[in-house]
Amino acid sequence: MPNFKNNATRGFLQPRRKKLFFIQNWIGCFSIGFAIATCLIPTLIPAPVLSAERLTLSYGLLERSIPVESLENYAWTGKIDDDLAAYFQYAPKERLQQLKEVLLTPIPLNVVQVSQFLYTPIGERLLENLATVIEGDSRATGFYGIRAALILAAAEPEGFTLLNVLRKFPSSEISINLVRALELTNLAQNFLNQTQQAIAQIEKQASQEVTTDSAENTNTTINLLQPGPYKWQKQPIILNDASRNRTYPADIYLPEISSPRPVIVISHGLGSDRTSFVYLAEHLVSYGFVVAVPEHPGSNAAQLQALLSGRSAEITSPREFIDRPLDVKYLLDQLSKLSQSNPIFQGRLNLEQVGVIGQSFGGYTVLALAGAPLNFPQIQKSCPPSQDTLNVSLLLQCLTAGLPLTNQYDLSDSRIKAAIAINPVDSIVLGKDSLSQIKIPVMIVSSSNDTAAPPLPEQIQPFTWLTTANKYLALITNGTHFSTIAESPNSAIPVPEQVIGPNPALAQRYVKFLSLPFFQTYVANQQNYLPYLNANYINKVSQQPLPLSLVRSLNLNTNNTSQVQISSKSNK
Repeated sequence: MPNFKNNATRGFLQPRRKKLFFIQNWIGCFSIGFAIATCLIPTLIPAPVLSAERLTLSYGLLERSIPVESLENYAWTGKIDDDLAAYFQYAPKERLQQLKEVLLTPIPLNVVQVSQFLYTPIGERLLENLATVIEGDSRATGFYGIRAALILAAAEPEGFTLLNVLRKFPSSEISINLVRALELTNLAQNFLNQTQQAIAQIEKQASQEVTTDSAENTNTTINLLQPGPYKWQKQPIILNDASRNRTYPADIYLPEISSPRPVIVISHGLGSDRTSFVYLAEHLVSYGFVVAVPEHPGSNAAQLQALLSGRSAEITSPREFIDRPLDVKYLLDQLSKLSQSNPIFQGRLNLEQVGVIGQSFGGYTVLALAGAPLNFPQIQKSCPPSQDTLNVSLLLQCLTAGLPLTNQYDLSDSRIKAAIAINPVDSIVLGKDSLSQIKIPVMIVSSSNDTAAPPLPEQIQPFTWLTTANKYLALITNGTHFSTIAESPNSAIPVPEQVIGPNPALAQRYVKFLSLPFFQTYVANQQNYLPYLNANYINKVSQQPLPLSLVRSLNLNTNNTSQVQISSKSNK
């Protein structure tokens, strides 16, 4: 058997530096922030995936095989036999401990949930990507074998673990194509380098703006984390848009003020619900805003639960890209009627001063409402995404390719005066041509460790496409796609702590820090809040382990940024 120590694969098998481990984790964990975050491949060198009996690592004509039993014994006992010793000599001790955890830690999904997801178009696309690296006894075994192993493993009484996936793979041997894996690793390395370059530019720009803002008179005496002076009440309503055959609830938070107040609408992400940002709604209403929080029925937690329980065949419909903004427009229309006829609402809403804030799919929603139309030329050009893409949000965005192109979709709303998009997905579905049409103030909030909506292609680069006079980019370093979302009692799938990331309470405080002065300034026209929207103030409130940066401009100088995550057409 050839010795990999003496050939070109040694560079792949040997950990080069800490950053490479992040890349391999990034490839192995197909984390869909709007639905399911599960690791389908072990992320540690030297064994990226395992079979029922033997694992064969192939590099061209060279290959080496190890028994799965050796790895299983190591997972349960910690003993390293001769077969594993040749590989483990390259891995740091802390990575070996993590390998045991990856193999034995149950994933909180049952057989119906796994099966339903893997038979959706997005699930099948992820399996296709895995099958380019993992092969069984025949090429067909890769795709179908991975799916069968995942489903059968989820049915095991002891839980859905990676070790069970290996036992259930319908092949006596699995071959890992190291050439293909190396291609993906190099691609991920390039992608990560570009992201790190962009983050460094943001931090540098923020430092420069701190110096500039420090020289100005910045009076920031209000404690933005303290609740505001107003008491409030929550009023649930049910909306029934007969024109779309769509019924959905909304919670209206009303401050106890007799005069008309500006309105803020919060749009949740895919698989979430109207409880996801209760902390923000309660904070804004205490400062005198009316806060309206609709629940989007085709892309909420109930829809995800329907998928995972077998009552639905899709994560969401392409039509949700239309219905979500229309949900908000219809909500505003109904609130206008209620403010004229219902004593609870009468004289208490100013619907000519409206702000919107949304996360993930909700981030797309608010950008569409702000004036960015669906970009069908870009969608047609870029969908379906390449198998080499590292941006899994494109699988969601490319659902729009199924929308009728003959319809004219009017999704913007002139009542909206400012928008905040947190972790939005927008690079294909909107793109440069659409985002440049937004004229109102916009803030984009990004998280550096977001693998569901990667920061560089989905937030940082789109920020540079904005041409509006008042624009802001906030970066939460070490934040994830889930950092700003409060835990919902209606969650279909518990999100593991390692996926949520460190200190989500701090990230949620940042959302309060950012949104209150932004909406006070650009929706309520309270200019005394403008000093809080500068890098100097943000630098003061920034804390570890989630440093916060804020910039108002950015000259992005990464190489071939768009080519990393968007190719024109994949091979059909």
